[in-house]
Amino acid sequence: MNRAEILTDRILEKIKGQNVKVKREDILKRMRLLVEEFKVPESEAVRTITNYLVREYGVSREGLMERASPLVKISGITKPNQWVSLKAKVVQLWDSNSPNVSQVGLIGDETGIIKFVIWSKADVPEVEEGKSYLFQNVVTDSFQGRMQVNLNRTSRIVEIDEDIQLPPREIDVIGAIVSFQQNSGLIKRCNECGRVLVKGVCQVHGKIDGYDDLRIKAVLDDGESVYEVILNEENISSLTGVNLEKALEIAKENLDRNAVLAELKNKLLGRYFRVKGLRGGRYLLVQDIEHYKPSIEEFEEILEALA
Repeated sequence: MNRAEILTDRILEKIKGQNVKVKREDILKRMRLLVEEFKVPESEAVRTITNYLVREYGVSREGLMERASPLVKISGITKPNQWVSLKAKVVQLWDSNSPNVSQVGLIGDETGIIKFVIWSKADVPEVEEGKSYLFQNVVTDSFQGRMQVNLNRTSRIVEIDEDIQLPPREIDVIGAIVSFQQNSGLIKRCNECGRVLVKGVCQVHGKIDGYDDLRIKAVLDDGESVYEVILNEENISSLTGVNLEKALEIAKENLDRNAVLAELKNKLLGRYFRVKGLRGGRYLLVQDIEHYKPSIEEFEEILEALA
């Protein structure tokens, strides 16, 4: 039995006793279309079909949602499509280019760190980095082999006066920056919320002038693992000598903001660095970064590991 069939049967199990005549083939066809063809995350596929059943068949939404979700630790999240509640601290917020996503980033407790996604239709308050919250009735999901939690219309967020401790996972890594990700270089942010503007538009506040910022989203490879890292202006300036003022000069001289990204790639891509930070899965929250020049022996070991 594949995932579409399993999810379909779970939905059918929940609507037993509601005197609703809906064919399994109907739900399964929609589930396969969403999960297998369009690669929609399982939790969103379930939500879409739930809305369809409520709208077309009068199914009780309360009967489909597992509202009494248990309070768990992040280390206890091991499989998708489970309804849980978490007490966690917001470790890092990321930018999202999707109008369907309100916020995305990392949250953590003493047992681990996990990615979270707040969908725009969730209608919950925004969270802030460094603050702790009770995340009620969130659904677990798996994306590209990694667990995450999603917040939708049935979820709730309550700020709590607790300093949630994060796992003692500070590491010291030596590796090469092997690629830059989207929205790196000289970017524009929204004056209201700080989100990255896409073609001058904030997904929340619409068309806006915004302000300039300098940052890099990169992938660091140490020969054994890869880490997604974010470098701010201070990090970039210390490594390349290019600060925000210099970046604006480069863009002006070349009449192209992409010239800044080209300059940074020339100075950083393929180079080795020692990075100290907090490890959360494949994410590395940078606390300190510096150039690293390996010895001949170390360089040979690195090349062998990368091969």
